[in-house]
Amino acid sequence: MKRIGSIRRALNILVLTATYTFTLACFSWAQSTAVRRIGVLTPGGDFAPVLEGLRQGLAQLGYVEGKQIILIVEDTKMETLDPVNAATRLVAAKPDLLVTVATSHTAAAKQATASLPIVFTVLADPVQAGFVASFASSKNNLTGVSNSVGILSGKRVELLKEMAPGIKRALAIVTINEQVAQKTFPSLTAAAQKLGIQLIRRDVTNKEELEKVLIDTPKGSVDAIILVPAILLRNNIALLVEKAKKDKLPFGVHTEELVKKGALVSYGEDNRLIGNQAAKIVVKILKGIQPTDIPIETPDRPVLVVNRATAKIIGLKIPSEFLERVDRIVE
Repeated sequence: MKRIGSIRRALNILVLTATYTFTLACFSWAQSTAVRRIGVLTPGGDFAPVLEGLRQGLAQLGYVEGKQIILIVEDTKMETLDPVNAATRLVAAKPDLLVTVATSHTAAAKQATASLPIVFTVLADPVQAGFVASFASSKNNLTGVSNSVGILSGKRVELLKEMAPGIKRALAIVTINEQVAQKTFPSLTAAAQKLGIQLIRRDVTNKEELEKVLIDTPKGSVDAIILVPAILLRNNIALLVEKAKKDKLPFGVHTEELVKKGALVSYGEDNRLIGNQAAKIVVKILKGIQPTDIPIETPDRPVLVVNRATAKIIGLKIPSEFLERVDRIVE
């Protein structure tokens, strides 16, 4: 009888173990097949390729929208107003994590939550700006792909000077109520000084002030325009392009989207590829890795883009050796 009792106890333990293992397996399977919710806070507009790249990158990694994931998108449509309300709405929707685009929107998300994982993109120098402790580890709920706008600012000035060696004075409009503009301007200044270029700084806070600066800058008073990145200027890029073409000024920017709108040359990251890159970080977090354990990345490779039609309009002949290094040409 004792032998039979021992056998029964062994069988019971075996059944309980098998049941527990099966339950864990089912739980694990349910977790892996559950639809994950990703909140996206973006300015939209010229930043739209980041979201497109994110969707593409996630799909390539097996996370198809509507099946494995749902994207909850708050698009502020390039408004310069504080996006904190949009960030708060996203947090209230209880996503698994947030993806942010641009410095202002990352700041808003950081203000809205200190616990929800945040994957940022197009964020200028996150360490210097105080978003994270270091590139190796954020020490908080943020990680992502840093923007190289500040790092590449000097190179942009060099390329513009190479295209138009006669540049001595360049107009630089600083949107003083946008953090990215304030962070970028010192890098532009340092590079310009090394090349013997005087930056004519003009501060603005809105479209009306921008229009006045352009009107008050007579033809011949500057030799070029160098864009200091800011949402206000991107929203009103047509005004800057018109001024540059009318006064026949080389106009250097930091994204291909602005070259397609008439600027002369850009040197910077490909926003669609940044979205692809961010998708890999998102998947790591969905698989359970904490943001603090994911090193912050930088864009894989900047691209050089030239608008040849604009060059013709302003009467600039681009050196052939320069064109050989160009990644893309806009006609």
